[in-house]
Amino acid sequence: MKISQLAKAAAVNVETIRYYVRRGLISQPDKPSQGYRRYPAKTLERVIFIKRAKELGFTLQEVSNLLRLGDEQCLSVQQLAENKLASVKAKIADLNRLETVLQNLVTQCACNTSRTSCPIVETLITVTAK
Repeated sequence: MKISQLAKAAAVNVETIRYYVRRGLISQPDKPSQGYRRYPAKTLERVIFIKRAKELGFTLQEVSNLLRLGDEQCLSVQQLAENKLASVKAKIADLNRLETVLQNLVTQCACNTSRTSCPIVETLITVTAK
């Protein structure tokens, strides 16, 4: 299939395909003397894999490692996935803490009877002044 067909089938932009080629994530077929390059069906599978891995939060470097290790060393792939899982859990914990802090600030603001000061602004000024 031509690059435009590949991009459409994978629901990505043609420039995304070109970028993946430049990054070495997919191979670019040789250009025939006449006509367009034809990408094999395996390339579509690979682009879809890359897209799904990115949706799960893997960086392109991590995706490259997954692709390189995928057929050879399941244990190494598992380690990459475990590292990503730990990173995601840490981000969730940070977001939960942020949610609690923001909820407390919003509650303080809602209960504020003073028209002269805002607890949210005062807290942010205090935090940045430290």
